[in-house]
Amino acid sequence: MSLFLLLILVALVLGIIGFTAHGLFYLLIIGAVVLLADLVYAAVRLRHAGRRRVAR
Repeated sequence: MSLFLLLILVALVLGIIGFTAHGLFYLLIIGAVVLLADLVYAAVRLRHAGRRRVAR
């Protein structure tokens, strides 16, 4: 969970810097890519967590 939150924070910071700083638009793009990768990571973790069931 902490990796997910860290990547969200990094994406947010890169996006803000890329949006506000002149000539650093590529940071906004990198922030968006990191955000998408983080969402895919979270979706995969949630899907695999649902399959783990305790055998009774």
